[in-house]
Amino acid sequence: MTLSQKIQALVDAESAKANTHGVILRVSSGDGRVDYKGSAGVATPDTRFPIASITKMFTAALIMQLADEGRINLDQTAQSILTDVDLSGLHVVKGVEHGPALTIRHLLHQTSGLADYYESDLANDLKEGKDRSYDLNDVLQMTQALPPQAAPDNGKSYYSDTNYQLLGAVVEQATGQTYDQALQSRICEPLELTQTGVLQGNDMGLPVYQKDKRLNVPQTLTSMTSDGGIVSTMDEMLIFLRAFMDGHLFKPENAAQMRQWNRLFFPLQYGYGLMRVKLPRWMTLFRATPELIGHSGSSGSFAFYAPEPVIYLIGTFNQTDAPRRPIGFMLRVLNLVAKHRRSS
Repeated sequence: MTLSQKIQALVDAESAKANTHGVILRVSSGDGRVDYKGSAGVATPDTRFPIASITKMFTAALIMQLADEGRINLDQTAQSILTDVDLSGLHVVKGVEHGPALTIRHLLHQTSGLADYYESDLANDLKEGKDRSYDLNDVLQMTQALPPQAAPDNGKSYYSDTNYQLLGAVVEQATGQTYDQALQSRICEPLELTQTGVLQGNDMGLPVYQKDKRLNVPQTLTSMTSDGGIVSTMDEMLIFLRAFMDGHLFKPENAAQMRQWNRLFFPLQYGYGLMRVKLPRWMTLFRATPELIGHSGSSGSFAFYAPEPVIYLIGTFNQTDAPRRPIGFMLRVLNLVAKHRRSS
């Protein structure tokens, strides 16, 4: 059995599990010896799909480009750029006002401690298929109504989509373009990505499900813009992932600071728009597991890079009820690849 056949069997088995309507997967090695693209269920490997929070990698790349150009400084406050937005009252911890003092770096590294607007009624509405449109002012109101997660700079990252909504506004203010226009001119056009962008219209591509309920929420997805609103294809995501990891989107010297890892929630660490997965040996019978760097999304989407060996993994389950599912799946795929290489 070839490696592609073995991976396809794994995809088929994953697709046969409960509450799984379709799986797509792309696996590619740096040396070109591994190159798999496949699907199972009601999915095709070439269709566009919502990449959800993998969008944050695009936003981080745009922010780093603007820092490279001197248009912004990572240590300046977001308030100093967003002069038409009032961040006072947004983030008060133990009577101390932090909103106007939050820096671009706080937002990028998820160290602001801001509440996550998505965890308001929006998350439940989305899972129930209730579609709605919202803007940054709505995001700030939803955030302000929630308790903050922590004060800034306490040594840990706290996941918050609000951070990346604010970064999207920074991109727009610094470029004078909409977020999607900046995305197209700065990333998609140079990389020749023609199927990638913030959702426009009602075609979400591959359907997303909450268990057995198909979710038709194009307005919500479009409103997510810079924190989760991009749709793409596996082939184009592979091009982007390679460019990001190879330092072709911003100055290579920035790669080191983007990989300053903070604890997020087990087993994830967070850098600048990047997640890191490295399971401890006690969880794996003291066998080493590959390091994975990239991002996943609440729809079961994933785009990760394993530095050793150089393997790129991209795909989605299009299912909102198990956002951590991709981690185990990717490790099983990498185990297949490693076994195949040892036996060949």
